[in-house]
Amino acid sequence: MTRIKRGYIARRRRTKIRLFASSFRGAHSRLTRTITQQKIRALASAYRDRSRQKRNFRRLWITRINAVIRYNKVDYSYSRFIHNLYKRQLLLNRKILAQIAILNRNCLYMISNEIEDWEESSGMLKMEFSGE
Repeated sequence: MTRIKRGYIARRRRTKIRLFASSFRGAHSRLTRTITQQKIRALASAYRDRSRQKRNFRRLWITRINAVIRYNKVDYSYSRFIHNLYKRQLLLNRKILAQIAILNRNCLYMISNEIEDWEESSGMLKMEFSGE
């Protein structure tokens, strides 16, 4: 039987994996078997952390908004602020509110005062209609 020379496909696959792991340290970038294991691990971590990143940013935005709101008014809280925003149908997401809170605090104070004034006036209207 004649000798069959292996093709280049396996080598090409391994070099593609090596290119992925070229920035890893030690055997994780040199040995094929550990490279494949680390690739699987890296991709799994990337997938998991994409949703975790969204969660962390949302927490950061909420913390920033809450800090600015409480700094302005002692008795006013983040949850009441968001609740009143929804009641007033001001559809601003938390990312935009956090940017406003950091870059232009006066604008956020104006929004919160506007909501508060509207809440008081709607409370008066409810009292007039109920006859109290």
